[in-house]
Amino acid sequence: MAVELRNAVAEDENHCVLLLAELKSATRSAPSLPLQDSFQQLLSKERGEIILAVEGPEILGMATVSYNLAMRYGGEYCQLEELVVMPSARGRNIGGMLVQRTVDNARARGCAEMGLYLLETTEYNRPFYAKYGFQVIGTEMRQRLAD
Repeated sequence: MAVELRNAVAEDENHCVLLLAELKSATRSAPSLPLQDSFQQLLSKERGEIILAVEGPEILGMATVSYNLAMRYGGEYCQLEELVVMPSARGRNIGGMLVQRTVDNARARGCAEMGLYLLETTEYNRPFYAKYGFQVIGTEMRQRLAD
C-alpha cells in the first residue's frame, strides 16, 4: 500500500495528540499546553496547517506549520513547527515526504521563506533538513509566556 499525504481533518485529532506525545517523548521537550482551539485553527489553513502521512487506516507521521506575517518578507513566511514519524514507520522517508510537502505548500501559498528550529535534542537532524534546502541562520532566543 502506498503512503498518502493529506491535510488533517477533525476526526484525526486524537491521532495528532498521540503523535505529539511521541514527539515530546523523543525530544524531551517541555509539557505541552492543551490543544484548545489550535487544532481547529490549523484545520482552517488560515494561519497554518497539519499534513499527515497515512497508509490505509494508519497514520504514520505528521508535520505542522504556521504561516506568519512579517514586513521584512513583504508578506507571509512559513515555520515548520512539528515533525514526527511513528517509530514503526521510520526509515521509509516519511519525514522527508512530509518536509517536502510543507515546502511545496509554502511555496504555492507565496511564502517568501521557510524556517524551523532545532532543539539541543534534535541537532542531529541538521543534515536531514539540509537535504531539503534549509541552511543555518543565526540563533534563537525565547521567553515562555504561559505556565
